[in-house]
Amino acid sequence: MRMILAMGISLYTSRVVLSQLGVTDFGVYNVVGGVVAMFSVLNSAMAGSTQRYLTFELGRNDINRLNIVFNTGVQIHLLIALIVVIITETFGLWLLNHEMKIPSDRMDAAHWVFQFSILSMVISFLNVPYTALIIAYERMSAFAYISIIEVLLKLSVAFLLIVSPFEKLKFYALLTFLCPLIIRFCYWRYCNKNFETSKLRRIFEPKLFKEMFSFAGWGLFGQLASMGSTQGVNVLLNVFFGPIVNAARGIAVQVQSAVMQFSINFQTAVNPQITKNYASSHFAEMHELMCRSAKFSFFLLYALGLPIMIEAPFILNIWLTEVPEYSVTFLRIILWITIIDAVANPLMVAASASGKIKKYQSIIGGLLLSIVPIAYLVLKSGGNPASAFIVHLAICIIAFIARIYIVAPLTQISPSLFFKKVIMRCIYVGAASIIIPVTLYVSTADSVMRNILVILLSIFSVCVVAYYWGFDEKERLYLKDMIAKYKRKLI
Repeated sequence: MRMILAMGISLYTSRVVLSQLGVTDFGVYNVVGGVVAMFSVLNSAMAGSTQRYLTFELGRNDINRLNIVFNTGVQIHLLIALIVVIITETFGLWLLNHEMKIPSDRMDAAHWVFQFSILSMVISFLNVPYTALIIAYERMSAFAYISIIEVLLKLSVAFLLIVSPFEKLKFYALLTFLCPLIIRFCYWRYCNKNFETSKLRRIFEPKLFKEMFSFAGWGLFGQLASMGSTQGVNVLLNVFFGPIVNAARGIAVQVQSAVMQFSINFQTAVNPQITKNYASSHFAEMHELMCRSAKFSFFLLYALGLPIMIEAPFILNIWLTEVPEYSVTFLRIILWITIIDAVANPLMVAASASGKIKKYQSIIGGLLLSIVPIAYLVLKSGGNPASAFIVHLAICIIAFIARIYIVAPLTQISPSLFFKKVIMRCIYVGAASIIIPVTLYVSTADSVMRNILVILLSIFSVCVVAYYWGFDEKERLYLKDMIAKYKRKLI
């Protein structure tokens, strides 16, 4: 219920923001914020490293070592924050002033967005060791409570934007900086109150610092590839088509983020268990968790994504006062990319747990890095904006298959097992559950009644088919037990 409420408020606030800023300013915010986000790849790489080492030490039950890893993570993120500020205030500022297509009368506001985006990113850097510690201890209730605060803050931002007498884009940039600042304080307060291992100490262990940085180095390569597949494409769209198309992508990404949050919350709870099982050499349990996480992620996202993909025009028109061109097409493709990446995530977690990520990141990162140059060539040869996302989707499918064969020898999982227990079940469920809602969609005249019926039927179809074709007997019993526990809580 909390997740559904968060999703609803997120979509509502996005509608308000687009309405208040207008398509052009919304596109400016999207692409300028994207320039800064390009450099957050450094933080994402180190976040993966910190998370892996904290979870691994907790799996070995070495509390003193856990505190040393935490302090090393804090030191590394302070250094990364300093490096990123230097890079963004030099190269990033040059990119904004000389390469981005920003209307001249909006350049001053774009600079406000740029500077506050940098500050927000620095705050997110400093927050990583604390959120990583909460995940390692599997205190997911903390995320639940703090996420409620975050949702309320987003709602407050939307309200303040409506009543504000100030310049909308500048004021929005300020508000979106204050939100992560408050959330950062909440995580810091929670960790210091609940975990002795979060105590800051004057300690420096060069060997561990180097080891974590080395691990993050290959993670950085993978994150650069991920950046290229997202923000790199965003910049290409701006260069070829201007901020209006960036606004369309921004709308699609807002819906994607809301849907993806369901999968992130589920996988955040499972990922530490995969790493801990690897640390204690419980490989059979780890394989079961990998397959279950991948499969459940597909069913969850497909149940949410299928009705959105089918009835995208209706949903966007209800949601927004003005729907930018290409929004529907972008949304449908991005949702498929999101589903594929969610199913692949447990493979990436397992590879990180092994600590042997050089081969994984070099191959997968190389594939994902190819998205931007290939998309550039397609757009240069006359492709429309959607063609860049089609390139992204095709490479994601290839990378997903490659992941299976790379991770297999690292974790002792059989590729045939993953294909049988995950991919084939997902294909069965995906193909069978789409038939009835699509048939209704194409055979019935467009109306509000048809739109609502297709949405409800899509969700129902996926849930029923997944329950009988997607889950095995053990998983059905597990699901019944979870539902029973939830009912008891309600009572």
